[in-house]
Amino acid sequence: MQATVSFDEVKQLLKLQLDTLWSKALPLQSVAPLMLWGPPGVGKSSVIREVAKEQGIGFIDIRLSQREPVDLRGLPMPDGDQVKWLLSSEWPRDPDSKGIILFDEISAADRSLQVAAYELILDRRLGDLYTLPDGWLVCAAGNRTGDHAVSLPMSSALANRFCHLEVAANLEDWCDWALSEQISSELIAFLRFMPKHFFSLEGNPERGWPSPRSWERVGRMLNPLKNLPEALQLHFITGLVGQGVAIEFQAFCQWTRKLPAIKDLLSGQVAFERPERADQNYALAIGLAEGVLQAPEELQARYIHHFLKIGQQLSSDFAAMAFSAVIKQCSEQPEDAQPQLLTQIYTSSEFEPWMAEHGEVFARQFSGLSQMLAQMPEDTSAQAEKHQAAPGPLATWDDDLPADSGSLFSGIGDKGSVADNKDAKKQGVL
Repeated sequence: MQATVSFDEVKQLLKLQLDTLWSKALPLQSVAPLMLWGPPGVGKSSVIREVAKEQGIGFIDIRLSQREPVDLRGLPMPDGDQVKWLLSSEWPRDPDSKGIILFDEISAADRSLQVAAYELILDRRLGDLYTLPDGWLVCAAGNRTGDHAVSLPMSSALANRFCHLEVAANLEDWCDWALSEQISSELIAFLRFMPKHFFSLEGNPERGWPSPRSWERVGRMLNPLKNLPEALQLHFITGLVGQGVAIEFQAFCQWTRKLPAIKDLLSGQVAFERPERADQNYALAIGLAEGVLQAPEELQARYIHHFLKIGQQLSSDFAAMAFSAVIKQCSEQPEDAQPQLLTQIYTSSEFEPWMAEHGEVFARQFSGLSQMLAQMPEDTSAQAEKHQAAPGPLATWDDDLPADSGSLFSGIGDKGSVADNKDAKKQGVL
């Protein structure tokens, strides 16, 4: 089976193709359209839509399985002793426009529709009737025959027109995205605690089953659902992800809601006691990260202070999980929005003790993020003066780490595992 690519890699390829089209570095027909293969609900069409949104260009979603060949070719109309074709208004007409056309569910389209799409996909035109503007990229997405979804064989002629990529559900990427979308931290923590429930076709595929798409819907509805009886909440979640998974998720939430309120912990109003249960530690780590990221500006410094102080009392794996979640979200913000939060972290009096306690694990597990932190001193010196804080200890951390731990700033070292942390074993993570 072909190796899978991440959605970040799909984005990189799409942006490369768009740049190639727009720069006219190659003939238009040399830019092979991407064909994304993968199970339903993992976000194939969403990632293409996101790229179009990020680039500020048009996006047209053509669901081939819901079309007729005449929808692509046009409607024949008599004109005297001739026939003219009326083309669909959805095809872009502006020669200077830019965008992406997605032929979604192409693997569910019958042969007549596949044939109708040949010319536009390969030659970027429909006979002499229509030519796609140069700034538009064509791509497609579909399910595989083993995905319990409608999937018909793709003709070899059509298949040969694409660059085929296999995609799969990726928990790490989804959790980062969910945190940025302010989807329930309880749900993110649950999926990190029980990753096997992130995506599974083992249940009844004709009813609710867990996928990135169904979990997003659960996450967005959790707050409104809290106003309903627990039994009705369970019925709703079951309808999206299946009964067994829904019961486990509800039990997880019941345990995590016994923890003190995150805002009380971060404001210092409640003394912190490290929970014994692994599920509560997962919920706590993600909840603390979410709390810092959503902190009101006037409370940001206080929240960060207690975030780092509480982190010192957590096992290194959970502390690094929370810290990395915050840093990742900061790195994805516009550059002018990054320094304030990062400077608050960098200049906190609790930053050096946190790194002394967990720096080795953080460097080993998240070496890529440590490279970003390496750039902090130069970027935030002015901000540090503004906050009247002494420069942080970034320059000395690397010297304090064991020789075999790798450098926080060189990015050397492989990503570690939970098994590296003895405290995590004691808490029942493994």
